[in-house]
Amino acid sequence: MVSLEHLVHSADRLGGMVVRSAQLRKVLKSVSQLSPYKATVLISGESGTGKELVARALHTLGPVPNGPFVTLNCSNLVESLAESQLFGHVRGAFTDAREDSQGYFRSANGGTLFLDEIGELPLKLQPKLLRSVETHEVQPVGSSHCYKVDLRLVAATNRDLHAMVRAGQFRDDLYYRMSAQAIFIPPLRERREAIAAFIGFFIEHYNRLFGKNVSQISRRAVEILCAYQWPGNVRELSNAIESAVILSESNSIGVSDLPEQIVDGTGAELLYPHEQSSANAHHPDAPVARRLPSVDFDGEPSGFLLDDVVKKTLMRSLEETEGNRRRAAGLLGVSRSTLYRMLIRYGIADNPQRLSVQHTI
Repeated sequence: MVSLEHLVHSADRLGGMVVRSAQLRKVLKSVSQLSPYKATVLISGESGTGKELVARALHTLGPVPNGPFVTLNCSNLVESLAESQLFGHVRGAFTDAREDSQGYFRSANGGTLFLDEIGELPLKLQPKLLRSVETHEVQPVGSSHCYKVDLRLVAATNRDLHAMVRAGQFRDDLYYRMSAQAIFIPPLRERREAIAAFIGFFIEHYNRLFGKNVSQISRRAVEILCAYQWPGNVRELSNAIESAVILSESNSIGVSDLPEQIVDGTGAELLYPHEQSSANAHHPDAPVARRLPSVDFDGEPSGFLLDDVVKKTLMRSLEETEGNRRRAAGLLGVSRSTLYRMLIRYGIADNPQRLSVQHTI
């Protein structure tokens, strides 16, 4: 078992960010350099990497931390009303304008306006956004008056804006204006050394939220979590730990508490057979420890993929059991349903001709 203290002791924290990788320390350096100024910042990275956390850090460490932090997801803008939503309108400007509206820009005056998913901003609205960024003023729909705004604009995207510019889907002048100060957040799979610290941070968080007392997690569970590819990044890891904390019936998290898609998604059950609890390890009815079939990787390049390991392990187990799937599942220490799913995933189900490792790998 691994204790929470061991998981988090060497990690720095800033807000909800756990900093244990060189890449994220570079992000924090950029935050510290840019935060004193109200320059527009563009944050890019895959969904779930923590772009809003970086935006909030810029705000918190900036010159007006007590000012408003206003968030707008541009994918939620209604195109016909987008200008009004951003810049406001006066009463009677259009059919349903029954009263004046400030809009997001004026609501964020004296603080930070965070425009998430900026790549979804309607193309026809982009020149007006650029004008507001450059002049620090907005003109409500239906009004001839312009209002000065004093705020920091932070935009975020999970799309390749430069490619969108080349495709004519995003204005080049707006892109170059926003990307002058840019922060890139790498995906979680590229900073695996931080995963263990994130695990500890999220266990602590959900302990407080749900009144639980989880104080440790099994090594095999940590190994599985660190091996997973995390397409949903930190957000997906947070959801996985939330589920594990809720499902845990003791003060520890084991493999059985992890979401099934996390375990099956890496083939980790094939690499890390089901754990036996220390309390039941010597029980007469307890299952004996399984022996993973040995796989020889002599001559393999040092960068072989986890999928290659799993597939070779699968094939070796079938070879050693002469194709008997029930025995192969027992050898691997997984359920037959898990074995079947993995056979289908790697394209070796219902094909007895593919039982030879030499002919398939």
